[in-house]
Amino acid sequence: MPPLLLYYLLLINLIAWMLCWYDKRAAIRQNWRVRERTLLLYAAAGGSAGLYLGMKTFRHKTKHLKFTVLVPLLLLIQSAGLVWFFVIRTS
Repeated sequence: MPPLLLYYLLLINLIAWMLCWYDKRAAIRQNWRVRERTLLLYAAAGGSAGLYLGMKTFRHKTKHLKFTVLVPLLLLIQSAGLVWFFVIRTS
């Protein structure tokens, strides 16, 4: 895997995880929240693993159908894309 892509994926997933943590914290404290659209955009941009891990770690957005369906679906699609690109395509 090219180093730049690896760094990008690590960073985008860390940001998605941190946004999930921040949003859960803000929900508890009744402060400003992160938009659902923002969370889903980070997941779609490659941060689905980070957001999924954040959802499970903080038990956040686990009752919202769009998150319980879209985030794992994005994770599956992105994982399949990486496998295809780096394993299947090159063999």
